Amino acid sequence: MNIVLFAMLGIFIFMMFRRNKKTKAQQATLQSQFAPGVEVMTSFGLFGRIVSMNDAENQVVLELSPGNLATVHRQAVTKVVEAPVVAEDEPTVVPDDASSLTGQDLGTPAATAETPDETLKRLNDEGKKDS
Repeated sequence: MNIVLFAMLGIFIFMMFRRNKKTKAQQATLQSQFAPGVEVMTSFGLFGRIVSMNDAENQVVLELSPGNLATVHRQAVTKVVEAPVVAEDEPTVVPDDASSLTGQDLGTPAATAETPDETLKRLNDEGKKDS
């Protein structure tokens, strides 16, 4: 029984070190992609373009919008954002009127209008389902 316990402990420690090694490798790959002009996202959800980098102080200056700069720690930048690829083969279809936006041409019935009393009753009933 002790042998199984030590084997499981050894596997756990091995997996922990392996995960840390993979995380460090991914972080190093990400850090190598940083250069001025690259679109990035920070860990707190800001999107911007790298303007400059200070390797000595681990700082990155991001341009959030034209004229708005933010200085963040280098490790706060967690993702390189790549521009979406637009398919040029398929033309964009723009409807002439708003009738194509309703569900009537798809064979679905139009939504029936409900009275204010019915709306109030429906909303009250939905609140009772949650509790």
